[in-house]
Amino acid sequence: MKSPLLILAAALLLLGGSSSANAKGCIKGAVVGGVAGHYAGHHGVLGAAAGCLYGRHHAKQQEKQQQQQQQQGQVNGQGKL
Repeated sequence: MKSPLLILAAALLLLGGSSSANAKGCIKGAVVGGVAGHYAGHHGVLGAAAGCLYGRHHAKQQEKQQQQQQQQGQVNGQGKL
């Protein structure tokens, strides 16, 4: 039962890793979530999936915030060189 889930998780990571633009935060979140899920009740795969989703969400928020800061800097005439 465990080995099919591990194979599926590895396949999803390999397929998901092909588009690096969408993978920001996913790997780190998956590792942290997998470890937490494992210790919280042997649900490492579920924890990894949830960690990946949260990591991607957090990375998108940070990217959005950086873009807003850059736009504000250009509007105020304080653009970076």
